[in-house]
Amino acid sequence: MKSPSADRPPEPPAPAAAPPAVALLSGGLDSTVALALAQERGPIALALTIDYGQRAAAREIERSAALARHFGVAHRVVALPFFAELPGGGALLDRALELPRPDRATLERGGRAVEASAARVWVPNRNGVFVEVAAAFAEALGAGRVVVGFNREEAATFPDNSLGYLKALDGALAYSTRGHVRVEAPTGALDKAAIVAAAASRRLPLDVIWPCYEGGAAPCATCESCQRFLRACERAGVAAPWAPAAG
Repeated sequence: MKSPSADRPPEPPAPAAAPPAVALLSGGLDSTVALALAQERGPIALALTIDYGQRAAAREIERSAALARHFGVAHRVVALPFFAELPGGGALLDRALELPRPDRATLERGGRAVEASAARVWVPNRNGVFVEVAAAFAEALGAGRVVVGFNREEAATFPDNSLGYLKALDGALAYSTRGHVRVEAPTGALDKAAIVAAAASRRLPLDVIWPCYEGGAAPCATCESCQRFLRACERAGVAAPWAPAAG
């Protein structure tokens, strides 16, 4: 007599776990959700936060350390002070320059105004350097992935967030790492609203995330990064963990 299970189709094999990863973690929305999604596929060997002299460095380090504890991963800060010495480093580095503060209507229109805003916070080859640093750690630790928080929304004005750039990075790392480290952007095809929704569905601590270009006691709510975060929360139907000051 056949057993009841004899005619059942075989169970599909469990998906293979992805290799260990080094995640670039700024403490912001995109890198936090990228780390969470990557951890669902395989272990995170290390979360790296880069101090390159940016206005929000202290806050980003503080929040990244808290997020690393939340995810149960090791955390390290790497200082790259030479960025502050580069001419044309933009308003993220030069406190004498005004940060761009486009209003919601400007963000919705897009076009040249948003491109001008992006140009004012551009840091020369920042993401390229960050990925190469993370790839060095990944190769040394035997990790096969570098996880980044690139996203579709910002790729429209920041080419170093694009999927085309991701592919180019993979090509370069095939030559510069003996272990053929690859770059992974779990949020690469998502806009900010979808990223907030992914965070909310996983109950990630949005109140710990630091989405602001400034480094004050609380997010400023007026810089472009804060504006995009608040708009994303609204579109995703998720309560923002803080609100703009009245008036």
